[in-house]
Amino acid sequence: MPNAIAYQSTAPTRGEIDATPGALLLQFGVGWCGHCQAAEPAIAQALQAYAQLAHLRIEDGPGRALGRSFKVKLWPTLVLMHGGQELARLVRPTQVEQVQEFLCHLLQDPTSRRRSGFT
Repeated sequence: MPNAIAYQSTAPTRGEIDATPGALLLQFGVGWCGHCQAAEPAIAQALQAYAQLAHLRIEDGPGRALGRSFKVKLWPTLVLMHGGQELARLVRPTQVEQVQEFLCHLLQDPTSRRRSGFT
C-alpha cells in the first residue's frame, strides 16, 4: 500500500479561495483514501509541467466547510480555479493523461472547458 498523502487539515475559507488571483488547483481528499493514493502518481506527474500553478491538498470529510462549499462527494476531486471562479473539476483520475488534458486545456484557454468535456 502506498504511503499516506499529506493533506492540509486547516483549510482556507471559501472567501480566501475566491479572492485568490490567478490559477489555483484544489485537491480534496484524505491521506488514508485508497483512491487518493492511487491517483497521486498521475497527479504529481501531470503537475511537473505546471510548476507555477498554486496547488493545495485540502483534507475533506463530513463537516469540512470548504469541501461542502464545492459539493465534493468523491475523493480525490480536483477543482481548477482562476480568479476566484471554478473553471472545471476532475473526479477520481486514474491516468496521467486525464490530468494532463484537464490542466493543459484549461490553463491555456479557460473557455475550452465547455469543449473539453470537463465540468
